[in-house]
Amino acid sequence: MTLTEALFLAALFAAVVGGIWGIGNLLEGRSRMRERMRMFANSVEGHTQAQLDANVVSPLQRMAAPVAKLATPTEDEEITKFRARFLNAGMRNRAAPMYFFAIKVMLAIGLPLLTWLFVQFSGAGIAGQGLMTMLLALAGLGYYVPNLVLSKMVNGRQLELFEAFPDAIDLMIVCIEAGLSLDMAIQRAGQEIALRSPALSEEMGLVGVELRIGATRERALRNLATRTGVEEISLFVAMLLQADRFGTSVAESMRVHAEDLRVRRQYRAEEEATKIPTKLLFPLLLTIFPVVMLVLVGPAVIALARNLVPIMSGR
Repeated sequence: MTLTEALFLAALFAAVVGGIWGIGNLLEGRSRMRERMRMFANSVEGHTQAQLDANVVSPLQRMAAPVAKLATPTEDEEITKFRARFLNAGMRNRAAPMYFFAIKVMLAIGLPLLTWLFVQFSGAGIAGQGLMTMLLALAGLGYYVPNLVLSKMVNGRQLELFEAFPDAIDLMIVCIEAGLSLDMAIQRAGQEIALRSPALSEEMGLVGVELRIGATRERALRNLATRTGVEEISLFVAMLLQADRFGTSVAESMRVHAEDLRVRRQYRAEEEATKIPTKLLFPLLLTIFPVVMLVLVGPAVIALARNLVPIMSGR
C-alpha cells in the first residue's frame, strides 16, 4: 500500500466516523430536548426560558454555531425572510436556521475537498483550469442545494395546506351551525382534519393554543397566516376579521369563501392536468421513441445491410 492510498483511506475513515458521530449527537440532542421540555411542562414554576435554552443546547449545536456564522446573513430583512421560510416549511426549532447555514458551509467546503482528494488519489486526468472549474461548480452546488431543498419543503407543505383548507372550512361551518363558537370550531375542525392533512391540523391546533393562553383572535389568526404563507389562508383570515368587525354572518361568509377555494383548487388541478402532455414529451422522446424507431426501422436496416454489403464488396 502506497502512502497516497493510506492517506486516502485515513481521510475516508475520519469522514465516516465523523458523520456517524454527528448523527448520533443530533439524535441524542433531540431526545434530550424532548425529555427536558416534557419535564418543564409538567413541573411547577421555577425555570425561566433562558435557563431552559441553556440546558437544552446540545454539543452538536455548539459545534455548528461557529460554522453557521460564515453563511448567516447580517441584514435583518434577510434573517426575517429565512425565519418565515422555516415557519412555512413547518420547522419551528430555534436551532433549525443554525443547522441550515452550517450544512450550507459544510457542503460548499466538503464537496470540493472530497472531489480534490479523489482526483489526487485516483489518478484521474483532470488538472489545471478544468479541475478548478469543477471545484468551483461543486462549491456553488453545495451552497445552493439546501436552498432548493428548503423551497421544495415549503412548496409541498403549502400545497397540502391549500388542498385541505376548503374541507377544514366546511368542518368549521358545521361546528358553527351546531352552536359552537368560532374558537371552538377552529379547534374541533383541526382535530377532525388530522386524517386529511396533519400539517393543517397542527396549524389549527396552534391557533387553539394561542387562544387558550390569552392571545386575541385577531393575533392568533394573523399568526396562522404568517406561519403558513398560503395566500388563500391569508384571505380567509382577512374575511373572518372583517366579518367579526362588521357583524356579518360568519358561517355564511365562510361558506362563500369555501366555495371560492374549491373553485381555485379545481382550476389548479386543471392547470396541472394541461401540463402533463408537455411534461411527457421529453421522456417519450428520450426513452420510448428510440425503442419504437429501432423496432420499426431496425429490420429494414439489417435487410439493406445484408443485401448491399455483398454487392458493394463484389464491386
